[in-house]
Amino acid sequence: MVDWTAYNAARAELGSGFVRILGYFREDGVKSVAAIEAAMRAGQAAALVIPAHTLKGEARQFGAEPLAMLAETIEVIARDCVERQDTPEQALEDVTKLRPLFEETLALLEREASPLVTTRRPVAPGVGGFGRRAVPSGQ
Repeated sequence: MVDWTAYNAARAELGSGFVRILGYFREDGVKSVAAIEAAMRAGQAAALVIPAHTLKGEARQFGAEPLAMLAETIEVIARDCVERQDTPEQALEDVTKLRPLFEETLALLEREASPLVTTRRPVAPGVGGFGRRAVPSGQ
């Protein structure tokens, strides 16, 4: 689902701005997916093109190739429909796959980007942790 080599290259290139840029990907992606779904419901091929194109490019930046390829498929169908002055019904199956793939991909990217990924440790029983009360021994 994610090309981790491309992801790590983007992370190295973006440095300290990586998490911020990933946040923009989340915001833009949510907007793009919503715009694609709205355009599909309205049968407006032209309105599919820009959000699909945007999502494609941003997904590729993070190594999310399956998401990028699905967005590209939607973009190509939409551009063809615009040229033929047709409605985008043939993109419906791809559009219905888009949101779940976006959400699953984003969860992977964000989990990997979390500074807690390598430091998460289970709290031993009886030991206090954030939001937990220490249990005195013998209880």
